[in-house]
This record gives sequence, C-alpha cells and structure tokens, in this order.
Amino acid sequence: MGNPMPRPCYQCGADYPLKGGPGRLETCDRCGTDWHVCLNCIHYDPKVAEQCRERRAELVTQKHLANFCEYFELKRREWKPVADPLAHREVSARDTFKKLLGD
Repeated sequence: MGNPMPRPCYQCGADYPLKGGPGRLETCDRCGTDWHVCLNCIHYDPKVAEQCRERRAELVTQKHLANFCEYFELKRREWKPVADPLAHREVSARDTFKKLLGD
C-alpha cells in the first residue's frame, strides 16, 4: 500500500505532522496559519451554499480563521499555492455584478 495523501496547510503546503486532526488553536509550524480552518476541511467547497457541504455545521464567515466547528476534518490532498484564498470569490462576485449591469 502506498503512502497516504498529505494533509497540507492551505497557506504554505506544510504537511500536518501528527496522527489525528489538529486542535482548535493549533498553528502551522512553518507559516503560523491556523490549522482548524474551513480552507483545510474536507467539507469546504467554494461552489456550494455558504462554502460548506456539511449541512449541520454553523455558518463560518471567515473561512481562513480558526473556528470551533464540530464537523472539521483535515483534508487529504495535493497542495496547490493560493495567493489569496478569498480572491477568487471576490473576483467572481465582481464579474457577476458587472454582467448584471451589462458592463
């Protein structure tokens, strides 16, 4: 059996070093970013309502900041650098608004 997929920090790509999941106030040793954030969760999906596939979870508005969501589970994935995790949503919203106005 091969190595499991890494569990990288969304910000810098450092792999989470311990078994299990991070604590609610744990930060990445490399960049200092919080681990327990929506952007590191298996339920995070920017294409669904409130960007979360877990319907029972309470709304978290700042997806890049530590939260106390009970449904958090660290995502296994290949890491891809993200300049600004909120930039895509901002650009998409701006483009949609321009289309509505006919610009």
